[in-house]
Amino acid sequence: MTRNRQSSRSAGTSFETLMAGFLNYHVDDRIERRRMYGSKDRGDIASVRCFKGGRVVVECKDESGEYAGRLGQWMDEAERERGNDDAIACAVMAKRRATRLPGEQWVIMTADDFVALLTGERPQAGWRAA
Repeated sequence: MTRNRQSSRSAGTSFETLMAGFLNYHVDDRIERRRMYGSKDRGDIASVRCFKGGRVVVECKDESGEYAGRLGQWMDEAERERGNDDAIACAVMAKRRATRLPGEQWVIMTADDFVALLTGERPQAGWRAA
């Protein structure tokens, strides 16, 4: 059965609620599903912070099929939302096939976002390996 617009929205809302609840329980009880902001979207889950306090934007995706062709598009969306929220990092939480367990879902981010999450600061542009 293919998804229509309504079933896709319903699946997305359900996945966002599941992942927000998981983070709320395991990380910080202030984390919650964020309401839509239209063109100035700031991600799907609110009140996620890195250990030094910087905001982290989380974009959720519950889509069927292969992800490889969509990862860049999803990360571009999350990066725009990171800018809208003046956040230090962003990540995409993507539904993993064959499991509804929230701790087994995928988390996708760039290396810059991973460094920011671990250190609380975005890496300087222009770094090159010796």
